[in-house]
Amino acid sequence: MRNIRVLFLVEAAIFSALAILLDVLPFLSFKLWAQGGSVSFAMVPVFIMAFRWGVSGGVTTGLLLGFYQILIGAYIVTPVQTILDYIVAFGVIGLAGMFAKPVWEAAAARHYKRLVTWIVIGAFVGSLFRFIGHFIAGIAFYGTMAPEGTPVWLYSLTYNGGYMLPTFILCSIVLGLLFVQRPSLLIQRAS
Repeated sequence: MRNIRVLFLVEAAIFSALAILLDVLPFLSFKLWAQGGSVSFAMVPVFIMAFRWGVSGGVTTGLLLGFYQILIGAYIVTPVQTILDYIVAFGVIGLAGMFAKPVWEAAAARHYKRLVTWIVIGAFVGSLFRFIGHFIAGIAFYGTMAPEGTPVWLYSLTYNGGYMLPTFILCSIVLGLLFVQRPSLLIQRAS
């Protein structure tokens, strides 16, 4: 039992560090907006942990990613915005772990179409909840940046949707290819 706990902590640390690297390396991340928001593969390691360990693995890794984002230079307006935009928004990516069991079952049965379907559903849920966190923060804290005559909700929707939708699609493709080729990555092993 102790070995499993140690493995979980080590993997959360490694995958969250990998996630921040995938977000900051210029050739792996495309910045769309000056205030933040980029199309990157940073959510892939969080999703991997969510599908390997369930919600706890995904949320833990997402929270660590959010903290790392703050440490390396987050766009901070207020403490509440920082919590919503970084801690909450990145933490909820791990809710993809709600679909870990069907992902494991599809992988064990070598039913790859079902495996990819559950991966995409999980990635969509994690991405959607992250989007909602950023969307609410956009309405509450970035309304002054909306062009004159543009409703704040539409500005936040366009701004956050502009990078979250392509990120979701990219992450789904990478995860689908990864787990179809290496379904054994879904299994935790500790001796």
